[in-house]
This record gives sequence, structure tokens and C-alpha cells, in this order.
Amino acid sequence: MSNISNKRIVSKPKEKNARESKDNLGQLINNKILPLPWTFWPKEGRLIIGLIAFWSIAGIFILGSASWWVATREMGEGAYYIKRQIIWLASSWIIFYLAININLKSWLKLSGPCLLIGMVLIASTNFFGSNVNGSTRWLIIGPIQVQPSELIKPFLILQSAKIFGQWERINSEKKIFWLTIFASIILLIIKQPNLSTAALTGILLWMIALASGINFRYLFNTALSGLAIGSISILSNAYQQNRVMSFINPWKDPQEGGYQLIQSLYAIGSGGLFGEGYGLSMQKLQYLPYRSTDFIFAVFAEEFGFFGSILLLSFLLVVAYLTLKISLNCRNNYSKLIAIGSGTILVGQSIMHIAVSTGAMPTTGLPFPLISYGGNSLISSLLIAALLVRSSIEASDLLVKKRPIDFSIDN
Repeated sequence: MSNISNKRIVSKPKEKNARESKDNLGQLINNKILPLPWTFWPKEGRLIIGLIAFWSIAGIFILGSASWWVATREMGEGAYYIKRQIIWLASSWIIFYLAININLKSWLKLSGPCLLIGMVLIASTNFFGSNVNGSTRWLIIGPIQVQPSELIKPFLILQSAKIFGQWERINSEKKIFWLTIFASIILLIIKQPNLSTAALTGILLWMIALASGINFRYLFNTALSGLAIGSISILSNAYQQNRVMSFINPWKDPQEGGYQLIQSLYAIGSGGLFGEGYGLSMQKLQYLPYRSTDFIFAVFAEEFGFFGSILLLSFLLVVAYLTLKISLNCRNNYSKLIAIGSGTILVGQSIMHIAVSTGAMPTTGLPFPLISYGGNSLISSLLIAALLVRSSIEASDLLVKKRPIDFSIDN
């Protein structure tokens, strides 16, 4: 009996030490690793980070199905693209973690110089870029391919939020300077040519300007100017004309201009209500081009069908709703506009990708965020997601009391 009592007496300090170690670990995570204790995160922030994590992990599985056959055939290894995507994904999540631990004021100070550097890199693609399918979007730096038009997106969000967020307080010279920079970036992207990314960039700037309260008459005229520039680009570029004509009637040239869209529509139609099943797409085997990048949604739709596609659209709708909630909870104009810009890219680009795959938009190279193969798109998308999460974190009462942040931006 005495031995049992001694064992019970000895076990209590061990249990106490275990609880203290667990509490210390929790405090370390809350105070050193996370920018704010997890229990005090706004619910929108916790939900959005969970959805982003699910999105990126699901993307690996979707890419795995889409790329396995072609990787086996061309590279001799089915997991060739998956392995590289996982490496990029891990690197991107490290950037994500670092980004959510940096306050938005610091990001806003970096945005201007980074945007100018990005513009120079986009301009340099016209002289030193690698030509792929008629476009010069890539710079080859050693073993790495850099796509400046993708990497510049987070800094476009930040700088446009910075400018439009204080539109009434800045002088005319600064307004003209940055509007010229924004327009130059769009024109340089059109010059590559990359009309879809240019259109997405224009939509992003337009949405942030609209949310900032700029007179709608100016925004309407800007939208008309954008449509005119896009039309001029199409009329002066045979490559883009072919894309538009194949979009209008892909069956007119089923073996050339209309081939990509026709095969995508076949894939989506083959999915039916419930899909062929994961990994069982037939169109990805030897018919559908760019199955791992520009048309990855078509593979998804064939394997998961109409209901799977509806679930994907519902997922994007939830992300859009949370983005709106985060923007409404923000304490200043800058973070509100950053949240809106981040949601515009993540959801808007996804919708545009789906529209291309379904024939609702002309065929163009626009990746599905966090799903399509490519390191540049992953880094850009997760950095944008981090800005959205950070906007939510800075809406917390606790963070404001713990770390007062001055969001006044020098002109």
C-alpha cells in the first residue's frame, strides 16, 4: 500500500512539469512564433489561413493528377512536377510566415521601390526575355525562371492601396507620377504580349480605386480607356487576334487555333455530374495541352464533375466573403484596400482561369492560384494571402494595444 502511495506522490510532479512544459511551449508559439496569440486571432483570420492551407495542399493533389502521365512520358518520373512544386510550396510558406509577422506599415514603405524594380524587370523581358509560345514573359537567371509580371502583383496591391488610400491628401505631382507608373506597367505587360495579366492588373487597380471612394466618373472613363487599349493591342497583334477568333468559334479551326479550347470543353463535358474520379481524366493523357498550368481546371472538372466544380466555386465564394469581412473590420483605409486587393487577385484570377477553361474568355495563359504548376505563381499567391491574413490580424484589439501602429505614410 505504501509503494502505491509513493508512486502517486511521484507522479504528480511529473504531471505538473508536463503541463508547465506544454504551457511554456504554447507561450513560446504565441509570443515568439505567431504575431498574435492564436486564441486572440479574429475568426476571419483563422478561417482564411485554414482555407489557404487547404487550398495549397489540395493544389498539390490536383497537380499530381494532372501532371503524372506527362511527367512519366517526358521526364521518366511521374512525381517530377510534384516534387518541384512541393519545394516551391515549402519556400512560399516560409515567405508567408515571415510576411504575416511584418506589419503593414513596413510593407507599405517597401512597396514603392519594389514596384519600380519590378517594372524594370518587366521592361527587361522585351530585351532579354525567353520567348515561349510567342510571349516574352520570363527572365532566365541561372537555373531559375523569373516571371516579373507574377511577382509584382503583391507590390501593386500595396502601392495602389498606399496611393489611393490617401488620394485626397497627396499632391498632384505624386498622383501623376504613380498613375504613370501604373499605366506603364500595364503597357509593358501588354507588350510581352500578356493581355490577360494586363487586364487582371487593370481590374486590380480599378477595384482598389473604387473601394477608396474615387469619383466613379473618373473610374468609368478609365475603364473605357482600358478597353480601347486592349482592343488596339488585339488589332495590332496577330497572335492575340487568333486567340480571340478561336474563342468566338473554336470549331472553325479545330486543329490549330481552337484546339486548346475544344479539348478543354471535351474534358469538362466528360466529367458529367460526378466526374470520372480522381486520377481518371482521359483528356490529360494526350489531348489537352497545358494540363498542369493554363487548363488545370479542365482536368479537375473532368475528374470531379459538375458537383465538384460547384464546390470549388463555393470555396472561392467563401474566400471572397471572408475577404469582405476582413476589409470591413480593418481599422484604417490602407489595410482595408490591401485586403480588397488581395481578394481581387486570389479570387478574381481563379475566376478568370475558370472562364478561360470554359470558353467564357479568350484562351490565354493565366495560372490558377495555388494549384497550377509554377514557383513564381506560388510565391506571389502566398505573399498576397499573407497580406490578407496580416490585414485581419491588425484588426485585432489586442494587437493594437500590444503594438500600436502608426499608419501615417510620408508623402
